[in-house]
Amino acid sequence: MSAQDDFPNEWMDGHGKDRGSDCSPTRRVRTSLGEYNYHLPLGDSSDTMENSVLDTAQLFPLMETKLYKRRWVMLFVFSAYSMSNAFMWLQYSIISNIFMRFYSIDTLAIDWLSMIYFLTYIPLILPVMWLLDNRGMRDVVVVGSAFNCIGAWIKTSTAAPEMFAMTFFGQFVCSVATVYILGIPSRLASLWFGQQEVSTACSIGVLGNQMGIAIGFLVPPILVPNVDEMDELAHHIRIMFYISAGVATVIFILVVIVFQERPEIPPTQAQAQARSIPPDEYSYTASILRLLCNKPFMLLVVSYGLNVGCFYAVSTLLNRMIIEHYPGEEVNAGRIGLTIVIAGMVGSLICGIWLDKTKTYKQTTLLVYLLSLIGMLVYAFTLNLGHLWVVFITAGVLGFFMTGYLPLGFEFAVELTYPESEGTSSGLLNCSAQIFGIIFTISQGKIIDKWGTLAGNVFLCIFLLIGTVMTGFIKSDLRRQKANLQAEVQTVSPTGSISSAQDYGATACSGPWQRQS
Repeated sequence: MSAQDDFPNEWMDGHGKDRGSDCSPTRRVRTSLGEYNYHLPLGDSSDTMENSVLDTAQLFPLMETKLYKRRWVMLFVFSAYSMSNAFMWLQYSIISNIFMRFYSIDTLAIDWLSMIYFLTYIPLILPVMWLLDNRGMRDVVVVGSAFNCIGAWIKTSTAAPEMFAMTFFGQFVCSVATVYILGIPSRLASLWFGQQEVSTACSIGVLGNQMGIAIGFLVPPILVPNVDEMDELAHHIRIMFYISAGVATVIFILVVIVFQERPEIPPTQAQAQARSIPPDEYSYTASILRLLCNKPFMLLVVSYGLNVGCFYAVSTLLNRMIIEHYPGEEVNAGRIGLTIVIAGMVGSLICGIWLDKTKTYKQTTLLVYLLSLIGMLVYAFTLNLGHLWVVFITAGVLGFFMTGYLPLGFEFAVELTYPESEGTSSGLLNCSAQIFGIIFTISQGKIIDKWGTLAGNVFLCIFLLIGTVMTGFIKSDLRRQKANLQAEVQTVSPTGSISSAQDYGATACSGPWQRQS
C-alpha cells in the first residue's frame, strides 16, 4: 500500500485545489536530477522556519521514505575514487625540488602541475553540470573515474627526464576527472541519505578528497627519496606512478559495479515531493540564472572561493615554505601537510555531525571561517621560529578549521539554493575555488620568491579576513529545512483542520514512514 493510500479520499480529492487566500501561489520548480516540486516563495530570509512553514506551506501528503544500506557502500567507494584523484594532484608539488631537478624545470612549471587541476575545472564545470542534470550521477561518476584511471596510466611512461610534456598531459587527464568529482558529495547525500544524516554523509564524501591530499603529502617523499643518481630516482618515480595507476584501476572497477543512480524509494520527504512532477519543464540555463541572482548564495560563492583558494595555495606551496626555513626536511614537509589534512578530516566530521544535530548553518560557517583566519595568522608568524614541532601544531590548528570548512560550504549552499540542483550549486562553489586557487598560488609564489614566506602568508590572511566579513553578511534562508517541515511538521486532518504530523499519524497512518533496508 502506498503512502497516499493511507489518507482519506475526501482529503486527497481536495488536495491541489484552490484554497482561496490561505496559501500563496505555487510555481513548478526543479529540485535535483531532473526532478521538480511545487515550491512556494519563501521570502528573503528567516531564522524561524516553523512560522514560515505554517504561514505559507503548500501542504503535501506524507509519503513513504526508505534508507538503503547500499548508500554507505556507494559513499565509501566514491570517497576512495576522490582520494585517488586528490593524491595525484599533490604527488609532484610536495617533492617539487626533486621533480624540478629530475625534469630540469623551474618553480612555475612545477606549480602548474598542480594548478592544471584548477584551470581545467573552470571551462569544464558548466558542461559537466549539464551532464549531471541530464544524464545523472552514475554516468558522471563512471566517466570521471575512467579519466582518472587513464591519466594515471599515461604517467607510468613518464619516469624519464625528457618526458615532462607527457607527464603534464597525464596530469591534465587526471585533472579532467576532478571536474566529475567535486560536485558529487552534496548530490549523493541528498539522493540517498536521510534528513538527520545528510550533512554527515556530505562530510564523509569530502573526507575522501582530504584523505587523498593527506596521502599525497605523506607518501611521495617516502617513495621518492632525494637521491643523486638519476636512474635510481627514475626507478622510484616509476614505482609511485604504477602504484597510483593500479589503485585507480581497482577503484574504476568498483565504481562500475557498485554505483546506482538513485534509490527506488526516496530517503526524505523533500526528495519524495521532488519526484511527483515529471522533468519536462526544466531549464538548465534558467537554473543557472536563478542561482546567479541569489544574493546570499553569490556571497557564499565568493567567500567559499577565498577560503578554499587559500587552502589550495598553502597545499601547493607547502614544500617551498618548509624547505626555505628547514632545508632538507622534505619528509617532514609531507608530514606537516598530513597533519593539516588529518586535523581537517576531524574538523569536517565534527562540523557535519554538528550541522545534522543543530542545523545552524550560518553560525557554524561564520565561526569556522573566523577561526581559519586566526589559524592562518598564527601559522604565518610562527613558521620561521626554527622549531618544527611548533609548525606541526599550528599547521594542525589551521587544517582543522580551514579544511573543516569544505563540507560546511557545500551544505550551506544546498540550503540557500533549494530546490535547485545540488550539483549545480556545488559546481559554482568549486569553480570559484579553482579561480582563486590559481590567483593565490601564482601570487603567493611570486611574493615568496621576492619577500619571503611571511609576506606570502600575510597576503592570504588579508583575503581570509575579507571572506569572514562577507560570510557575516549572508542572510540565512534554510529552504531545504522548510521543505522538509512542510511535510513533517504539519498535515491536514480529514475535516480540513491543521494538526501536527505526529498527531495525525497516530490515527491515519499504519506505521513509521521511514524504513531501513
